[in-house]
Amino acid sequence: MPNLLDIRRRIKSVKNTQQITKAMKMVSAAKLKRAQERVVSARPFANKMTEVLSELAKRTDEDFHHPLLDLRGEERYLLIVVTADKGLCGAFNTNLVKAAQSFIKDNSDKNIEILAIGRKGRDFFRNRHAVIAGEYIGVTGKGRVDLSEALDIARSIIKTYTEDEGIDKVFLIYNEFKSVLQQRVVLEQLLPVSRAKEDEPDAKAPPVSLIDYKYEQPPAEIFGQLLPRLIETQIFRALLESIASEQGARMTAMDSASKNASELIDSLTLNMNRIRQAAITNEIIEVVSGAAAL
Repeated sequence: MPNLLDIRRRIKSVKNTQQITKAMKMVSAAKLKRAQERVVSARPFANKMTEVLSELAKRTDEDFHHPLLDLRGEERYLLIVVTADKGLCGAFNTNLVKAAQSFIKDNSDKNIEILAIGRKGRDFFRNRHAVIAGEYIGVTGKGRVDLSEALDIARSIIKTYTEDEGIDKVFLIYNEFKSVLQQRVVLEQLLPVSRAKEDEPDAKAPPVSLIDYKYEQPPAEIFGQLLPRLIETQIFRALLESIASEQGARMTAMDSASKNASELIDSLTLNMNRIRQAAITNEIIEVVSGAAAL
């Protein structure tokens, strides 16, 4: 049975830990506010750009070819996994790693290489002897991402895809920010850019107004400029979403840790008081017994 000194030392240790978790929660809350504002600002542009280019890609002639549009085989994939550089953020990294493992398992007949953005994902797949095509460490660790860093990563991915014709598809896994308590793992195909044709109209569906685009430049010039910009925008948005999700997950995890520390302190204090009360009772009994013996 622990003595009073051991319990007091443990209570002090838990209180020190609680101070750290509370401080980390406050830091994450401050970073989350800035990250959330950047995500909300970036989403409309990213969504609209994806919508416009998807419509343009559907309307292009099948004879038109572009390195980022043309379909390739189904043998070699590049999987981009965006994780955090640090832990203590709940199931943030675990959910991403599980999604990546599930994707690899579902495509076990493919040659899959990993491009890791974040230390946690890099370390996980390196320890399991996965093929690491590249890594970017420290991009999201400071709680924000610069546009120049996102552009460098996107241009490196585009260069790798266009120069290495052995890569058939590029996929991206990241956490999309929904709220402080909720993040959604997103798996999307980054390259080649979807060129699916329009579906047959549904007679029961309400009529949709189609937008007709007029081109001033030839398609090669338009897609040559806009398709790389689309990839850059998607990478930048994924990094922003990941940072906001990470801070939200860390804020929630540190809040839960602080509450658990409070409950543990209460439990230890109650136990300490019981032991102290029992010791006092025993001393009183000994004094009374000694007095009665005299």
